[in-house]
Parts: sequence; structure tokens; C-alpha cells
Amino acid sequence: MDEIIRAVTKNGEAKISAISARKIIQSARSYHNTSPVAAAALGRTLCAASLLGDLLKEEDATLTIRINGGGPIGTVMAVSDSFGNVRGYVDEPFIDLPLKPNGKLDVGGAVGRDGTFTVSRDLGLKDPYVGSSALVSGEIADDLAFYLLESEQVPSACGLGVLVDTDLSVKCAGGFIVSLLPGAPEELITLIEHNIAQMGSVTSVLEYGTATDLVNRVLAGLEPEILQSVPVEYRCYCSRDRVQKTLASLGGETLREMLSDGKPTEVVCQFCNTAYEFTDEEVENLADRL
Repeated sequence: MDEIIRAVTKNGEAKISAISARKIIQSARSYHNTSPVAAAALGRTLCAASLLGDLLKEEDATLTIRINGGGPIGTVMAVSDSFGNVRGYVDEPFIDLPLKPNGKLDVGGAVGRDGTFTVSRDLGLKDPYVGSSALVSGEIADDLAFYLLESEQVPSACGLGVLVDTDLSVKCAGGFIVSLLPGAPEELITLIEHNIAQMGSVTSVLEYGTATDLVNRVLAGLEPEILQSVPVEYRCYCSRDRVQKTLASLGGETLREMLSDGKPTEVVCQFCNTAYEFTDEEVENLADRL
């Protein structure tokens, strides 16, 4: 089961959210038929969005991460609801690049480093809250940590990882965000950094472990106390009714222009690739109602 674990140290000086998300990223890879490097880039972003979305207090709120780094993968986008359920896409899901010298997928090369990491929170108010920071590596975890510090003034350490198997299935995926709470001593940073270095990669833990194992490794020696465990999944909210409302937003004139080629109108959801087809009569009736 994919899940998010929230925990705090016994002394209340640091908090952590950790996610195991193999099924989520496997669903994303299957929906979009992504290459390994695109699966890794999208998967890391989905994990980041899920961790941040789970922290939203308003039940109907949503959080969107959009990464534009100027690389060959184009835009990477992930959307989370307030329960940590996510959906997302990349502009170029089939992009492929040579492995890095260390044998790892070149996510930074695919995403690029010349651009921005943008987070938008829609809390149901008139305008969403939007924050943005420059990309520092394109590897996403570093960029998330820099965003949290630069845009939200929250000193954090982040780890994200996706391990793609030889058959192109997702073997494991997940990540964590650990932040110091007000009044935490400077030496706590050193200890947590030491723990993360000793732990190795996120996927080395999750290949045979859980999100709880991530929490215990990152906060080793600090007596973490689990506060909450919630299930999460890849969840798209598209429907024929929602797509019809989107068509209606185009206006009657635009809809009639769409009828000129004599072909049925097809709308494909960018998050799950479900295709919705509307006949000329349906489109014309919609235009008339407008």
C-alpha cells in the first residue's frame, strides 16, 4: 500500500513526512507510457506534490507543482489534493538520455537547470497562492529543498527517488521532507545530515523497506514518534461531465468553428489519457445552449 507517514522527534525539534509510492508511480508510468528517465522525473515530482498536498488544511484545497527547466522533457507537472492523492504528466514522456557516469538516470539532464520550480496552492479563495524559485539542479529533491527555504523560509532536507526495473516497471519510489521546528539547535542539522548521508539513497531504503523505515533512518537517534499514516493513490478526477464543462468554457463561436471539419470532437485527459468523444450534434447543442 502506498502511504504517507508523518512523525515528529520526541523533543519536538524536527518533523518529517515520508512517502512510499511505488503503485502511484507505476500508474503514472502506465498511463503515459514513459521512458525510465521520464518516469523518474515525473515520479519524483508526484512524490513531492503528495507530501506537500497532504499538509494542506482545507479539505477541498489542491496543490500544483510545475517545473520548467528548459530541458528536453519540457514541463513536469503534478497536482495533489489535500489527502495526498496525486496526478501528473510530462510534456515529452518518451524522452530518453544516456545514463550518468555513476549509472543513474539523468533526471537533471532531462529536466534542465535553466528555469523555475513553482508551487501553487488553491485554497478556494479568489486567487491561489503561488511561490517560485530558480532550479538549482533539475534533480527535483534539491530544487524542492531550495524552494522551501527560498520561498517559504522553511529550512528542510529532502530526498526523492524512483527505481525503474529492467522490465521498465517501477520497483520502488518515494521520498521525505524533514524540517527543523522553531528553537531547534544547530547541532541537530549536523545529526540529520549525518543520518541522511549514512542512509544512502531513498530507493536503497524503499527497495526492501517502507516509509516508516525512511522516518527511522532520517531521524535515527532522535526517537521519532509517528503521528499519522494515510493511504495515497494516483487519482484523476476527470469525467465526461467535467470535460463537457471545459468545452462550454470555450464559448459558442469557438465550438461552432470546431464543427467545420466534420469529425467528432475528441478530448483526451492529460493526466490519465482517457479519451472523451462528442458528436457534432452534441457539440452543436452545447453551442446553442451557450
